Amino acid sequence: MANVAVVGAQWGDEGKGKLVDWLSERADVVVRFQGGHNAGHTLVIDGVTYKLSLLPSGIVRPGKLSIIGNGVVIDPWALIAEIEKLSSQGVSVNRANLRIAGNATLILPLHGELDRIREEAAGAAKIGTTGRGIGPAYEDKVGRRAIRVNDLADLSILGPKIERLLAHHNALRRGLGQAEILAADLFKQLSEIAPKILIYSDAVWSLLDEVKREGKRILFEGAQGVLLDIDHGTYPYVTSSNTVAGQAAAGSGLGPSSIGYVLGIAKAYTTRVGSGPFPTEQENEVGEYIGQRGREFGTVTGRKRRCGWFDAVLVRQAIKTSGIHGIALTKLDVLDGLPEIKVCVGYSLDGKRIEQFPAAEEAQKRVEPIYENFEGWKDTTAGARSWAQLPAQAIKYVKYLEELIECPVALLSTSPEREDTILMRDPFED
Repeated sequence: MANVAVVGAQWGDEGKGKLVDWLSERADVVVRFQGGHNAGHTLVIDGVTYKLSLLPSGIVRPGKLSIIGNGVVIDPWALIAEIEKLSSQGVSVNRANLRIAGNATLILPLHGELDRIREEAAGAAKIGTTGRGIGPAYEDKVGRRAIRVNDLADLSILGPKIERLLAHHNALRRGLGQAEILAADLFKQLSEIAPKILIYSDAVWSLLDEVKREGKRILFEGAQGVLLDIDHGTYPYVTSSNTVAGQAAAGSGLGPSSIGYVLGIAKAYTTRVGSGPFPTEQENEVGEYIGQRGREFGTVTGRKRRCGWFDAVLVRQAIKTSGIHGIALTKLDVLDGLPEIKVCVGYSLDGKRIEQFPAAEEAQKRVEPIYENFEGWKDTTAGARSWAQLPAQAIKYVKYLEELIECPVALLSTSPEREDTILMRDPFED
């Protein structure tokens, strides 16, 4: 039985929350391994909608252990607010079902403020961040000046750490014309939040090693998508962490041999939030139709998502850079009723056909999609739970995508509801 890592195979927002929740029924432990509260997962269970940003999707399932790994950057105030929100919906969160890596980096108020100041100053060149401080927090982590969860356990040694951090940030703030941050103010904020966070702190790598030795199933949950990876995405319009499946090992403390199957999530079309290249974007009535049918608004920000046709080149590239074994195809029902569907099968760059997305930013701006047209279907796929319930033309579309992306479709999601899922291959048994 394989432990499974779930990653987005596009630019995020592919429906990972529902699929991870659905798969967590077969798992014992669900681990979030990168990103921060810039990523949102929406779960619809028995008519109740749960919106998660930091908490792993398995938190809504009784008897499952959820873990926030060391690869995640954690805003402690946002986390407590999320826990309280879930509590108001009847979901109890405590040490029995949630652990946080003690060596995870904290997002502080100064990080969010710096994020927003930079974006505003960038004008038309802005990256399109959520302004929640994820990038600046990762910068401090790499710069070895970050404050981590474990640092809150001994407030007597927190002062020098804050001074080291502020030596950097206050210099930045002076250069940006902003008031400096007082060390005493930050110390007070951290000392107040510390006891609320420390109750969940643990040596996650050791805990996961025990779980592995006991033969329990582990589900690794990624945020965003492979095309937003800091190395392999559409740089510089990317997130600040590695989103590929390899990060599941580094961001949790288990070695790569612990991951047996990588499941990539992809929509039957393509969406993107924020700035950056998007070859198949449809800034027309088709894009508007997809956006309205798919309810394409960000879980975290509420921003309208950019919509376009399925890009087989980008998904195939994501499959290769992330070692994806199978794809979970979501939102097939959004395409119901379209007389014609286009699929990007290659690009034209400066008059030449290419079969991969270039890494250079200027080249990315110049690529033009090469489409193949596919006949749509009139009957609905919404709520289908078996192949037999799908229109023949919809099945042909799925098979067509499998050939283009060179990867099998393991699961098919036909609505936001947990049970509206068609299983072709069980990742835990493959």
